[in-house]
Amino acid sequence: MGTILDYMDWRGDLSFRQSEFNEVDNLILAMLSYVELDGIVPGVGKNAFVTVEQAAQRYFEEHTAEEIRAEISFTHLSPFVLRKMGECRRFKNAKLSKYVNQIDERLQKQFSALHIELDDKSIYVAFRGTDDTIIGWQEDFNMSFMTVPSQTAAVDYLKATLRTFGKKYRVGGHSKGGNLAVYAAVMSSKHVRSKIREIYNNDGPGFTKAFVAMPEYEEILPRIYSFVPESSVIGMLLEHREERKIVASAETGIMQHDGLTWQVLGNHFEYKTERTRESVLLDETLKSWLSGLDASQRESCINSLFSVLSANGDETLTDIANGGIKSLGAIMKSITTMDEKTKSIISELIRMLRKEYGKEVVTPIIEKLVPKRGGVSRKSRWGENKNGPDNGEKS
Repeated sequence: MGTILDYMDWRGDLSFRQSEFNEVDNLILAMLSYVELDGIVPGVGKNAFVTVEQAAQRYFEEHTAEEIRAEISFTHLSPFVLRKMGECRRFKNAKLSKYVNQIDERLQKQFSALHIELDDKSIYVAFRGTDDTIIGWQEDFNMSFMTVPSQTAAVDYLKATLRTFGKKYRVGGHSKGGNLAVYAAVMSSKHVRSKIREIYNNDGPGFTKAFVAMPEYEEILPRIYSFVPESSVIGMLLEHREERKIVASAETGIMQHDGLTWQVLGNHFEYKTERTRESVLLDETLKSWLSGLDASQRESCINSLFSVLSANGDETLTDIANGGIKSLGAIMKSITTMDEKTKSIISELIRMLRKEYGKEVVTPIIEKLVPKRGGVSRKSRWGENKNGPDNGEKS
């Protein structure tokens, strides 16, 4: 077993003509999209490209390894994916082009994408996802009641860039990027959709019930490949109709969202048969919470939820983890006016973070978040089962 970095050590000497594109290659290209390549990769409308090897060289001329490691987010190590790609035969001559990176704080829009042409002449269109910023996760939740600006941008991007005939196109991404790939494929014209052979959603959120009932979604459904880790949160949001394969991770809890922790065996992921109890319970709680709300109520409740998570001034989930008792204490204090369903959501999110914090920190807070019922506390009802009620799921 290993990660996508190990995969490039094992199979990096094989061209795509020797060993065809696979699901691990998909994740590598999706994670590449997190690297800030402004000024390195040519933009849309320019008939030019740089190779992965050239992009890696230029990037590391401007950034040191120490600087990269000092960053704090789920995706801060993605430049090392770029560097490893630039060192192996399989990826180093891939052509990078049509890079776009749009940030509009007023519209709460974060959109980035690029084309990656492999040596078999196929093109992977990679959409960037969200990192572990609280505002980024809120954007994922916002998809439950609105079309977010990055989704519209993704449709426009495919319309502007999928112009070459005779090419094999794949579209994909990680986290929000996976959602954008599916959304853009569905909402594009039939002419554009016909050019897309495969669509990859790596732990990205789903869609509204109305969206997955669209005939255009039905049309592309056989082309969607979807992967989630055992403890998936983001990848379980909203509605999915495609089959989702469950991937093993070297991490626990919410940290499994990081694609660099996903486990690889040969040319495929290591699979698990079931998601963890935490993931299942949070999924059920979220669906129950959202199902009884209209769009305006969802917006109000989601805003409240994320204002609570940032109560200590934390900007990322990593900040909450590093803040320990102080961060969790601020969350506990700020939820006193929340309704019971919102409290339940927060308690399950914290429960999934428990493995990062340690039981001694989180358990007392969960006990205060979830009151005793019928004289029996949640903890005692669950007995020694640290992960929640036995609902048939295996860890």
